[in-house]
Amino acid sequence: MYALYIQSVRQRTVEKLILPPISSAAPGTLYQQVVDGVKREIAEGRLRPGAALPSFRALAEDLLVSVITVKRAYEELERDGIIYRKQGLGTFVADEGDELARDAKRHRAEERLRDALKECIEGGMTEEDVVGVARHELHDFGAKSDSYVLGGVER
Repeated sequence: MYALYIQSVRQRTVEKLILPPISSAAPGTLYQQVVDGVKREIAEGRLRPGAALPSFRALAEDLLVSVITVKRAYEELERDGIIYRKQGLGTFVADEGDELARDAKRHRAEERLRDALKECIEGGMTEEDVVGVARHELHDFGAKSDSYVLGGVER
């Protein structure tokens, strides 16, 4: 994992932006890997609204990708309202960036769940089988972490 140090403009504290290594061998385009990594950091609260992001050049250098890759990733994040740029000051997490990033993660999770359910049905699983597997996986997930949130309720 690569760690980049960023400074929050509002709180003047130093935070870490941790992105997994970006690789052409990993699933997805390079810029999409950057987008997903930044969204994850924002959605999970490690990058708070107002936090300054590294420059195109600094992030590209740390991730060993081209400046164009980072620029494209930042442009997509900006288009989605998750980050914003201020001329001469830099790039920052938008005030609603955390909420928008979580919404994007939820949407992606719902798509993946629909795909998984289709596989279950095509594989001949009953509703009870699917619910049983889901409960088992949620239980295992809960045992591996201190707690998790499901449906707005911490478990």
